[in-house]
This record gives sequence, structure tokens and C-alpha cells, in this order.
Amino acid sequence: MPDSVVQLESHWRDMDSLAYLASPPTVSASIKKKFCDFKVSEDLGFDLTGSGDHLYLQIKKIDLSTIDVAKKLASSTQQRVASIGYAGMKDRRGECTQWFSVPLETLESENLESIERDNLQIISSKRNSRKLKIGSHKLNHFEIILRNCTGGRKDFESNILRIKKHGVPNYFGQQRFGKELSNLKQLNGILREKVRIGSTKRKPFKRSLVISAARAYLFNQLLSERLNSKNWDTYVDGDVLNLNGTDRNFVPDQAGWTNLLQERLTNFDIHVTGGLGGVIESKNKYVCTAEAADIEKAVMEEFPGLVQALGMLGLKASRRPLRFMPDNLEWYWLDGESLKLEFDLRKGAYATSLLREICNTE
Repeated sequence: MPDSVVQLESHWRDMDSLAYLASPPTVSASIKKKFCDFKVSEDLGFDLTGSGDHLYLQIKKIDLSTIDVAKKLASSTQQRVASIGYAGMKDRRGECTQWFSVPLETLESENLESIERDNLQIISSKRNSRKLKIGSHKLNHFEIILRNCTGGRKDFESNILRIKKHGVPNYFGQQRFGKELSNLKQLNGILREKVRIGSTKRKPFKRSLVISAARAYLFNQLLSERLNSKNWDTYVDGDVLNLNGTDRNFVPDQAGWTNLLQERLTNFDIHVTGGLGGVIESKNKYVCTAEAADIEKAVMEEFPGLVQALGMLGLKASRRPLRFMPDNLEWYWLDGESLKLEFDLRKGAYATSLLREICNTE
């Protein structure tokens, strides 16, 4: 294993080092002072069949992680935790409503009702033919109250209006990396196990969390570089593009960059993408070239050990949009020091990345 991988632990850059849409906010606020200050509601975006071997449960949880709920469902139904399906991880400190799936041939409602507490309620249930998979939901609706707002109402609103005009840098949020970047710092242990025994003893979920954090870290550095270069929302030769709200990527055809494509980019119908590190397969059609490739190569060369680690661990390279536009963004002043935000985010976008552009938070 290369020494550069081992040495990376002392060179991680924290989120504060990443570039901003304009400049670091001068205003500040407190978040999650109460659980009800941070509400998230998941929208699957598809209809359940009403029949099948998987029972879907819409659950409201407070001060519980998604994994906490999955473990409770597994225990009450005598299933493995891995058999419990969910579309995404939701914040622990908050009031979050999301869907879970349990493989059950019969309803067994009495067992499921036993998990309900003041901080865990089953809102609805319906059968479906397939397990709920990570990333299969459409969007999340947020209601967030910022308290103890300081620095001037006009500055808060100016930052929000900037987001409505330009969108948000699509950074992976701090929660992806763990407290004090703890997920990143576990990468060396996984690599040592990989070299020594050819695999890792860590649980699949934890292994996935650490590896995805490493890849997210590289993406954030790339996005920060393009923000600093003022081309994060501008097409450069060789860029791969993403169709808004989907996982579909494409590259301009032989006609190259056209006025129509520029209009679509301006209107947020398409977005420039950045690379998610890993092995580039020969069949992968969506690999940046020319100037875009030079930009990504320069960033990756700053982290040679980390790039090599992702290859060693067998991750496949993919793409991620460099920006997102929140839908239905609205705000209300509840009083002189409390600001309420409401907005919808497509899967994969982080509310913390949006908040980062509005104010400093505690």
C-alpha cells in the first residue's frame, strides 16, 4: 500500500476550506435547537402496487437515525437488518418522515405496532412487489427554522435570492464525513485489511460509508476548484452534462455546444457534472475529455493516494451534477430572530449545502 495513502490522515481539508457561491456568509443562526426545527418528509415519487411480499411503512421518527429504525423493524419481525429497505439516510436530530420496506409474507401488524413510541410512529402502510432501494425516492421536502438569527434580515434574504438565481453548489454535506471527518480517517484501516487479507472485516454498511465518504471528499475538492475558476455552472470543452432531476448523463453531439444547450443550462434543465472517482470501465460513455478532463486530472493529482485507494477498492467511476436548484424555495420571518425555510430537494442533494450558502450555523 502506498505511503501517500497512510499520510492522507493528516491532510484532510474540512468543509470550511471549500469555495462558496459568492463569499462566506456574514450572518449566522442556530439550527436544530428543537427537533421540530428540522423537518424532513420523503416523497417516493412512485405508486405502491398494493400487493407483494414487501410491506412498505411510512414512519415518522424523532431523535432516531434511519439505522436505529431499521434495527427495530428487523428485531420485531425477526429479519436481518440488511433485509430492511429504505431510500436514504435521514437526520437523527430532527422530525423526519420516511419509508421503509420489510419482507413479510403476512401482515404481522401486532409485531410492528410494538415498535411505536412517542418518537416513532407508523403513519401508513401498503404492500409492494419489490424491496425499497437506496436512492429510489424522488425528493425530500424540508421545513427548517433558523433561530437566533444575527447579522441583518436583508443579508439573509440577499443570500436566499442569490440561490434562487444561481442554484447551490452540490457539495456532499458534512454528515457524509462524520464528526471531525471520522469516516475519512477510517479509510486507512480498510486499505490495510484489503492488502493483508484481501477483504475487510468491517460490516458492509460501515465499509460502504467510509468508501463513499472518500469519493465524496474528492468530488467536493473538484467542485471547489471549479467554483474558484468560475466555471462550475459554465460548459467547458469536454464536459459531461446531466439532465435535471434524473440520473441520465449525456455529451453534446457532433454539433458541439449550441445556443439551445446554453439556454437549457441557463434555465437549469441541464447541469455540468463532476467526476466521482473510481475505475473507469471501457463501456463507460460518460467520461469527460479535453479541458474538462484537464481540470479533473489536476485536482486528482493533488490526492494520488486517495485516487489509488478508490481503484484498489474496486469502485466504478461515475458522475454527479455540480449544482442543484431547490424547488419551491420560500421563507418567512416568524419573528425578529427566527426565519423559516421551506423547499424541496431532489435525491442526493444536501440541505446543509444550501444552508451553508445562507448563513453560518451552530
